[in-house]
Amino acid sequence: MATAPKDRAAPADDRSLGELVASATSDLSSLMRQEVDLAKLEIKRDVIAAGKGAGAFGAAGIMGVLAVIFLSIAAAFGLAEALATWAGFLIVGGAYLLVALVAALLGTKSISQVGPPEHTLETVKDDISWAKHPTQKPGTV
Repeated sequence: MATAPKDRAAPADDRSLGELVASATSDLSSLMRQEVDLAKLEIKRDVIAAGKGAGAFGAAGIMGVLAVIFLSIAAAFGLAEALATWAGFLIVGGAYLLVALVAALLGTKSISQVGPPEHTLETVKDDISWAKHPTQKPGTV
């Protein structure tokens, strides 16, 4: 004959309210510590993965720079087949100078568009106005 399952709504013991609160507080504290430990483990895993990714990007950047150098030398020597060697290197160097000039002009244009944070300045002025006269609506002083 199977036994009937215990009623979960019935109290497990006759502990006092203070003991129940202390037990709940202890359980909550333990749960929070476990959550913090889990977060630490996840963050550690993510930091390690980010470090590996950053290392890979660094290696890719170094290899990219080396490739540009070697391809530039190859282009200069390739031009030297039709011209003097110095002329091939001069043409490749001039091409890089032209690219640098265009990049500098684009950078200057982008930087000239940067201005003060107008919306933030306006809200700060409103906050200061309200702090001086808290009974009035901002912007009416």
